[in-house]
Amino acid sequence: MENAATGARDRDTEGRARNARPRDGLGRPLPYGAPGVARQPEGVVRTPRETVAEAQALLDAGKPFHAHEVFEDAWKSGPEEQRTLWRGLAQLAVGLTHAARGNATGGARLLRRGAGAVQEWAAGSGERRPYGMDVEGLARWARELAGRVEGGGNVEADTEAPRLRGTP
Repeated sequence: MENAATGARDRDTEGRARNARPRDGLGRPLPYGAPGVARQPEGVVRTPRETVAEAQALLDAGKPFHAHEVFEDAWKSGPEEQRTLWRGLAQLAVGLTHAARGNATGGARLLRRGAGAVQEWAAGSGERRPYGMDVEGLARWARELAGRVEGGGNVEADTEAPRLRGTP
């Protein structure tokens, strides 16, 4: 995480190492000084419904990497009993990210892992539509996309993004 322009390590305000390189809409690092897409702030505590709404807006905009960061915040700050749900949703978003970047193996693997996690959480909690989300529909979407990606299909993040709450 060394800044090529200055030779110094990128640090946040607390002195922790952070990569400050700009990123594109799929979270790929760009050269220092290049225009990039604004990053999601880390550590934001949102209500579950705010998390779902913000992640959906990012998915719709073709920014699944950014949606994954929103889900990751919920996973890290939410109650223990919901961590599997939020982790699974983060895996679905980052699986879509990898698939859109052309990484078929990693994308398919993460999509399937995320599908399994959200289904596991739903089975254990007894909730089928947490915060209005269609868990079974998301798992089905992820597995179908994983199969298409492995079959060599191209993925556009914005057109392939799932509807978290099902068809509007």
